[in-house]
Amino acid sequence: MYFFRKKDPNRPASFNLKVMHIINAVAISIFLLGIIWKLIDWFVLKK
Repeated sequence: MYFFRKKDPNRPASFNLKVMHIINAVAISIFLLGIIWKLIDWFVLKK
């Protein structure tokens, strides 16, 4: 399978791939923070 292949040592590290992973991690973090904030808003700060 594709996920279990070893890294190819001859393949150069791609800057675009690193940037894509950073942006993806930031987007997931912001999404999770938004969900946590809405849950706190609904259950803790309800008026």
